[in-house]
Amino acid sequence: MTELLTPDADLTARIDAATELLTGAAATRTPCPPVRHHLGTSDIDAAYEVQRRVADARRPAGARRVGAKIGLTAPVVQQQFGVFQPDFGVLFDDMMYAHTEPLPLDRFLQPRAEGEVAFVIGRDLDLPGATVADVLRATEFVLPAIEIVDSRIAGWDLTITDTVADNASSGAVVLGTTPYTLYGRDLSRIGMTLHRDGDPVSFGAGHACLGSPVVAVAWLARELARRAQPLRAGDVVMSGALGPMVPIDGPGRFRLALDELGEVEAVVEAAVKEEGK
Repeated sequence: MTELLTPDADLTARIDAATELLTGAAATRTPCPPVRHHLGTSDIDAAYEVQRRVADARRPAGARRVGAKIGLTAPVVQQQFGVFQPDFGVLFDDMMYAHTEPLPLDRFLQPRAEGEVAFVIGRDLDLPGATVADVLRATEFVLPAIEIVDSRIAGWDLTITDTVADNASSGAVVLGTTPYTLYGRDLSRIGMTLHRDGDPVSFGAGHACLGSPVVAVAWLARELARRAQPLRAGDVVMSGALGPMVPIDGPGRFRLALDELGEVEAVVEAAVKEEGK
C-alpha cells in the first residue's frame, strides 16, 4: 500500500505517491483511496502533473493520443460531486468505439454514461487566447457521442484534484458515424435524451455545457495552449456532459438522441468467460 504522505512532504514525493496509487488501481482493477490525501484539494497543477505521468506510462505499451475530453461542465454533474469548475483529460485510441460496437463491461471499474457532442478538429488550435470564433473556424464537424466515464477513486469520492489526476475520470467514448457541420447551428439550444434499454434516463441541453459546447471547447483550447499541449488537426474533443450521468450497473444498450445531430448507441456487454474458467 502506498504510504500516506503529509502536505508538508516534498511535492515530488507526493506526486509520485499519487501516481503510484492511480497506476496501481488501473493495473489491479481495484479502486484506490482519494489522491487528495497526497495532493491536497487546491494544487491543480500538481494534479495535472500526476495526470501527465499516468498518461505517459501508457505510451510504451502503444497507447496513442487522439484528443482530449472536458469534464465537469454541466451544473448537475458539478453538484453531484461538489466540484464547480471544469477539467480536462487525454483521450487514447483504445478508448474509442463506434456506434453499436460492443464495449466489454469488465474494462471499467465504476462506469457511468453521459450524453455529449464530440468535436473533430480540422486545424490546429494553438492560441492561448482562443475564442469561440476560432473554435468554429477550426471545427471540421461534430458527432453525437456517449462518454463512458469511470473512476479509479473508490466510490467516486472526488475533489477537483482527484478527478484531474485520474485523467478527468475518463473511461471510453462511443462516437456516432454521421458528421454534422456547425454552420447555422446553435449548439446551446440542442436538446438531449439518453435512453437505457429503451427507457429515458437522462435529459439535458446544450446550454448546460458552460453555456454551449462551443464555449467549452474554447476554454479547453486556451487551457491546453497555455500548458503547451495545444489541440491539433485531427483531434477528437469530447465537449462535456449535457445532463446527468447515469450509472452502468450491468450490460445494457444506451442510446443518445440529440436534436439536429442524430443518434448514437453504446452497447455494454458482459465479459465473456474463457472456456474452462
